[in-house]
Amino acid sequence: MAKVNANQLRKGNVVEINGKLLAVIAAQNIQPGKGTPVTQLELRDLASGLKTTERYRTTESVERVFIEDREFTYLYTEGDIVTFMDVENYEQLGVPADVVGDQAVWLQDGMKVDIALYEGKAVSVTLPQTVTLEITETEPTVKGQTASSSYKPAIVSNGQRVMVPPHVSAGVRIVINIAEGGVYLERAKD
Repeated sequence: MAKVNANQLRKGNVVEINGKLLAVIAAQNIQPGKGTPVTQLELRDLASGLKTTERYRTTESVERVFIEDREFTYLYTEGDIVTFMDVENYEQLGVPADVVGDQAVWLQDGMKVDIALYEGKAVSVTLPQTVTLEITETEPTVKGQTASSSYKPAIVSNGQRVMVPPHVSAGVRIVINIAEGGVYLERAKD
């Protein structure tokens, strides 16, 4: 463990506050017009799963716990447990769905993810920046509408709704930026 300034904390870090281990879900540095800058942390208790929000002056010290990052492969989801396999020793690890969070909808068979572990327990799961999926349904392309900057809704193979350019049609594989919540990037080059 080491003391760090509150403004150095990032998503995925683990801190110890009042004897409890808390994972940082979101960290935001706030610079008000007047007064002292503060860091607002959205935290999840590793033991109970409860979420809480804390504010610290940016110069206040917080006890940061160091964790191990390892690469895993996604296997399957059963109920509220998501199962991954360690790529080094092939051991399986069941992770509660709330640790994976909203990004669970983008998981694909065999997808490589990074899991932060503290004493063998998953603290956070980091997916790749992008994923390639096929469009299953979308509105038909309207001739002459390709120069427009408007986007149309499309449903991709995992059931998620993504906004795509008008020239993209059903059956096309596209690259989606999941780090920004599912934004169309480009046609897949495969």
